[in-house]
Amino acid sequence: GRPEILKILAQSPYVQEEIRHEASQALNLPDASEEVSARSYDRSEHAEEVRKQSLFTKIQTLSIGEKIHLALMGGRDIRSLLSRDSNKEIVLTVLKNPKITDTEVELFARSRNAPDDVLRNISKSREWMKNYAIVTALVNNPKTPPGISSQLVYTLKAKDLVSLEYNKNVPEGIRALAKKMLQAKRKG
Repeated sequence: GRPEILKILAQSPYVQEEIRHEASQALNLPDASEEVSARSYDRSEHAEEVRKQSLFTKIQTLSIGEKIHLALMGGRDIRSLLSRDSNKEIVLTVLKNPKITDTEVELFARSRNAPDDVLRNISKSREWMKNYAIVTALVNNPKTPPGISSQLVYTLKAKDLVSLEYNKNVPEGIRALAKKMLQAKRKG
């Protein structure tokens, strides 16, 4: 029911082909999948930057509800743009996108601009907490709540504890805990 969102989905070369096809059908447009695929191979870096800027400006004109819907359905570029949105509900919705990758979640965990709620949501996911890179990113992020960081410190390897011990960006309590764990490992 939102033609502007459907148009963005139909024209973006970074949206899955079946979603582009469905969006084109919903708008009664000719299927642009082949055209978009062919066009995406001959773009220069400048044209790609212009496209991203254009996508950014299109997304900025959408309402919050439309952005939330796009956050659930969008591809990698759209998720990347929406992950920097000032509304934390939109950012939280990006995490619910079924196509989000561990690498993107790791970038969220490293981001010093991510809201606390996003970091809390990441730490609550058992699937994401199985990824060691995400765990270390959360522990080393100064915005991660100390209650979460202090629990995750116990899962770190010795080399990461050493770097955490000297990381001036994290709270003093987390550094002290890392130092204490290192001493215990050296004795044991």
